[in-house]
Amino acid sequence: MAHDLNGKRVAILASDGFEQSELQEPKRLLESWGATVTVVAPGDAGKIRGWKEKDWGDSVTVDQPLSGASADNYDALVLPGGVINPDTLRTQAPALAFITAFASAGKPVAAICHAPWLLVETGLAKGRKVTSWPSLKSDLSNAGGQWTDQEVVVDNGVITSRKPDDIPAFSDAVAKALAA
Repeated sequence: MAHDLNGKRVAILASDGFEQSELQEPKRLLESWGATVTVVAPGDAGKIRGWKEKDWGDSVTVDQPLSGASADNYDALVLPGGVINPDTLRTQAPALAFITAFASAGKPVAAICHAPWLLVETGLAKGRKVTSWPSLKSDLSNAGGQWTDQEVVVDNGVITSRKPDDIPAFSDAVAKALAA
């Protein structure tokens, strides 16, 4: 699964309550393959705090406030899950506009676990085959997505995965999309 992503730039959009492994492990893997990964978050806090299993986890440095971020500066977008993180982001118009800008530009948008809620809010689930944490099945289906229980699903620029166990396949799919 080694990839050459030198020169590729990836944004990870997150807020407090992101699932720690779903931000940190894709970031680590993409960077190990040569990509430059930037953590983007709303507000002006210098850090956002993760969620690890049943409690608060580690903080991660925010590299770029969302207010100054542009999809033009990146080749792909990764959306980590956690329940709190996407539930917060889906109520924020600037976050939804940032996600939509990637899709409009034909750039990969990758969402894992609960992050496909953001695909519901942006309309990106409609007409696509998707996967997610099982509790989102009805939400995605009601939004016009075709939900399936698979490790990773790639459909027309949108990459989805179910859970932390799927991170290797999820990260590999993001890398393949970047290399395409």
